[in-house]
Amino acid sequence: MAQVYDRVALIGLGLIASSLFWAMKRGGLAGEVTGYARSDETRATAREIGLCDRVCDSAAEAVKGADLVVLCVPVGVMGAVAAEIAPHLAPGATVTDVGSVKADVIAQVGPHLPEGVHFIPAHPLAGTEHSGPRSGFAELFDNRWCLLVPVEGTDKDAIARLRALWEGAGANVEEMDAEHHDLVLAVTSHAPHLIAYTMVGVADDLRRVTDSEVIKYSAAGFRDFTRIAASDPTMWRDVFLTNKDATLEILGRFTEELFALQRAIRTGDGDHLHAYFTRTRAIRRGIIEAGQDTDAPDFGRGARKS
Repeated sequence: MAQVYDRVALIGLGLIASSLFWAMKRGGLAGEVTGYARSDETRATAREIGLCDRVCDSAAEAVKGADLVVLCVPVGVMGAVAAEIAPHLAPGATVTDVGSVKADVIAQVGPHLPEGVHFIPAHPLAGTEHSGPRSGFAELFDNRWCLLVPVEGTDKDAIARLRALWEGAGANVEEMDAEHHDLVLAVTSHAPHLIAYTMVGVADDLRRVTDSEVIKYSAAGFRDFTRIAASDPTMWRDVFLTNKDATLEILGRFTEELFALQRAIRTGDGDHLHAYFTRTRAIRRGIIEAGQDTDAPDFGRGARKS
């Protein structure tokens, strides 16, 4: 793979940024990678493990001379970070992000960026429940999707270059508009996370079921809820506050479906339940056929990747 950018700056050094760094190194996609994190401890850890070619003590220093700047911070602070780095961006540079919400990020970041800087929001659909600079690995994006959400009038060459970086990191790349992205993610990620948090919270409230029983008898369903609910709380708080409308729309539809299932159970309508479960089972087959998961059975018996 050929080098795509001379210098890439990573602002925020968590799971996605660290994985992107290792993927860029694996593919020889960037000449130099600088990094900055707000926490002294995170910067010290990054230096210790060799994360980034140069770890800087300010965001301004990190972005100086970079032809690509990647904002890897919670969506709630994107605007503040953009305002901080804007005066220090090189003319012709591209600014992108990895946030799970796009319309709000565009509204927050766009107004701060100077003329001549390309802004191409992006969202790699990859992750684990782990966070922090040590959690990254080069293979995170392999055969996962990265959605680019360029605003109208964005330079085509700048988009093609960012696409080449993500493809070089192993991802499949597609373009999408911001509102559609936010609705799709409300269905595929945001609402499921909220439901998982709720289910784990219900188990915690149900004092008749002791803690040891919840842990000891966790079958795959509840165990997977707890895996999702272990995700970074700051990130998810910001996601729900910034993708409010789409999430509420999907939760409304979910509530309607849940009421219909409650009624089927109450009235003993086995046909309704069987038909519903048959239809939803087909979705799972589609995910497997798309190469986004495996159909290997796992009921907590085999070794799981930590």
